[in-house]
Amino acid sequence: MKDPNELWKLVLSEMELQVSRPNFVTWLKHSQLVHFNEGVALVGLPNAFSKEWVQSKYHKLILGILRTNEDSIKNVSYIVQLANTPQAPVAARAAVEVAPISPQLTFPELRIDQETNLNPRYTLESFVVGKTNELAYAAASAVIEDIGKKYNPLFIYGGAGLGKTHLIQAIGNEIKKRYQNRVRVRYVPSEKFTNDVVAGIKNKRMEDLKEKYRLVDVLIIDDIQFIIGKEATQEEFFHTFNALYETNKQIIISSDRPPRHLPTLEERLRSRFQGGMIADIGFPDYELRAAILKTKLQERNASLPDDIAQLIATKVQKNLRELEGVLNRIIFLSQTKKQEVTLASVEHIINETISQPLKNANPNVVIKSVADFFEISVADLIGNSRRKEFVEPRQVAAYLLRDLLDLSYPYIGEKLGKRDHTTAIYACVKIEKELMKNQELSQKVLLIKDRIEQA
Repeated sequence: MKDPNELWKLVLSEMELQVSRPNFVTWLKHSQLVHFNEGVALVGLPNAFSKEWVQSKYHKLILGILRTNEDSIKNVSYIVQLANTPQAPVAARAAVEVAPISPQLTFPELRIDQETNLNPRYTLESFVVGKTNELAYAAASAVIEDIGKKYNPLFIYGGAGLGKTHLIQAIGNEIKKRYQNRVRVRYVPSEKFTNDVVAGIKNKRMEDLKEKYRLVDVLIIDDIQFIIGKEATQEEFFHTFNALYETNKQIIISSDRPPRHLPTLEERLRSRFQGGMIADIGFPDYELRAAILKTKLQERNASLPDDIAQLIATKVQKNLRELEGVLNRIIFLSQTKKQEVTLASVEHIINETISQPLKNANPNVVIKSVADFFEISVADLIGNSRRKEFVEPRQVAAYLLRDLLDLSYPYIGEKLGKRDHTTAIYACVKIEKELMKNQELSQKVLLIKDRIEQA
């Protein structure tokens, strides 16, 4: 029988690729595979609310991943059971839900610093630096040296799974280590900040909220894009930002896009974000992916043949969490299931792990996604203007229509303003060549593909 802990680690690594990071942290991070027997897997959640949510929202996904990796599993049941508590007999566990005790004392993430909310595993030493993240790393290092005075606020943006959370938490951990109790640090995901605002309003304890966030020296807010559309949260964050900024306290913010591309964000907040240092973390190039893979292997005391490591670094391009998920699965199958690791088996794992079928993709979705990304109208994209700000999006749209949907050149020309098929051919060839040497264009195309996948 396979080890439940190892099997569940694999499930979580794949779930982290399938759901948003805030949802993963909130609902799945503190789950465990209690047991699997007679075709039924028993999943433990820390409280009844988490149990109901995971059972209703993620059951099919969890079952599918479990069955892929352990074909004896036919179904999944859920109970309330705190992590790392002694296991009751199977029959008793199936019938009785364990009442939650203080989650703070029983979660496996006891390593999280309860005062700062930082995870100590995120360090500057373990953050691998390359061309696509060196500006953000340099800015982070400068902030640590001169807190609140240089690069304030520090705004770091980039796509999912590129290392933003690692870097901003590493800043906090380095400040804590270097300055110890002389500098008060607090890290908070924006959804947690929103929940605190809601609770403060509901319980009429907004003064407690103000004290919690304004009496720190370094405030680190992760995924600021999630406060968009939440007026009370934006209002409170605006005043918190001002209170800290005016007293030279350091503010560090992460987002999946730069301030100018945060739709409906209050202008007064956007202008404050733009008043500091803005640094991006781009999609990792091959050299950085290879270096990160090597680091992850060292952390796990594992090794892979050079040709297999090269295959992973070549194929997994967009998301470092995907890279780690592929690696976790390979190690699991090799060490636990004793399966031979070959180029063919690894390529199969990569295709299973990172391929995202474009279920809703059609020509109109592709064209609109390109237009929205470049902040132009569809009419301008397919229009006759030869202005540079319209030509590049038009050529990118042609390339994606060919690359993603394998449409004919005459059809592409027709969809893009009744153009000749030779124009479509020229656009596709031009963009394909540019992608080989233009890192900025490559990142634009990958971000647009993300939009199309999420449409």
